[in-house]
Amino acid sequence: MATHEVADPPVPTPSEPPRQRALLPLLLVANSAMMAVYMGVGSVLLPTQVAAIDPENKVAVLGLIGGISAIFATAFNPIAGALSDRKGRRNPWILGGALGALACLALLGNVSTALLVGIGWCLTQATMNIFQAAVTAIVPDRVPAARRGTASALVGLGLPIGGTVGVLVASQTATHLRTGYLALGAIVAVSALLLTSLCRDVPRTEPAPVRAATPKRAQVAAFLSALAHHDFRWAFIGRALMVLGYFSVVGYQLYILGDHIALPAGLTPPAAMAVLTPVSMVAMAVSTLLGGLLSDRWNRRKVFVGVSAALAGLVMVVPVVSPTWTGMLVFSALNGLAFGCFMAVDTALVTLVLPSADDAARDMGVLNIANAGPQIIAPFVASAIVTALGGYTPLFLVGGALSLIGALAILPIRGVR
Repeated sequence: MATHEVADPPVPTPSEPPRQRALLPLLLVANSAMMAVYMGVGSVLLPTQVAAIDPENKVAVLGLIGGISAIFATAFNPIAGALSDRKGRRNPWILGGALGALACLALLGNVSTALLVGIGWCLTQATMNIFQAAVTAIVPDRVPAARRGTASALVGLGLPIGGTVGVLVASQTATHLRTGYLALGAIVAVSALLLTSLCRDVPRTEPAPVRAATPKRAQVAAFLSALAHHDFRWAFIGRALMVLGYFSVVGYQLYILGDHIALPAGLTPPAAMAVLTPVSMVAMAVSTLLGGLLSDRWNRRKVFVGVSAALAGLVMVVPVVSPTWTGMLVFSALNGLAFGCFMAVDTALVTLVLPSADDAARDMGVLNIANAGPQIIAPFVASAIVTALGGYTPLFLVGGALSLIGALAILPIRGVR
């Protein structure tokens, strides 16, 4: 994007679009709504629904649904990003994805077989990833590189805020699944309406280049071409491993609390989730803000990303050593600190290693394969570990190992300090 000397008094330019002050707060709302759906459904409503349908095989069924839905999540995100790049607009994809997700969540609340639950969750993942691809592309579209750590930190607060809201809503409606699904769908739909009505699409400063029609194979090759870029590829690998390690455990937390942890008398797993999630998310919010602000001030990204990923791996040992309620509280707080800092600063790092500004949404969509794909694959991986290795202790150890390897993957990145 071209830079311009701004006259005094300042006037809006294509590089500083109107309503810029409202942009980041509205992005925070949109990202919070997105994470409310992912965390509320994935951590509480979906496991509860599966356990009610098939209690004896709940681990395997949840893993199968997660594995199949991964195809939809990983495909729709970058495809939607590439299409929004081509059209030069984000708002239609944001609004369309959110309204589609609302319809799919309404469907999920009205089905009672494992097959229909799987179909409903696949469709929800598809529509939510259309929404996510367009929302994610707004930061590299409109925020200067020097402020992306701060912007990514603010947007990254969507995970602790949205995760807390989503789990609290889901925990309160775990016995009324239809209400829970509709409530979460309404949250994401309202957030999309606010963002698209108050922040209009900013037209390109120059017409988008006209691209000749290319064969399907060439389109796929261009679509994944970002992975040929050295720094982007290593950022992709580090993000994928970290997210897989994190969500392999978090996605099964309801079952862990019921089958592995000794809870205090009278505390049910959904009620325990309603306590643990705010503990984790408050810690995550603190580390998200501090990590983003300090990484901007010191102009350092890799050290924050690597150290936080390593910490996330190490804290997985806590529930192994102490499978108690106190152990889970300590684990939740430390894990929140690590994951919040990682996601905030890693997002800033990724925007600085994008191969092409003209294909920002497409390439961020490719990166979101490393973000969305592991979140959905994680239940499948976790179910295989729990079933094959006999319990949740191996799950914590494998999750920790994945995060530690993800920390090492940051080291080869050369273009960012």
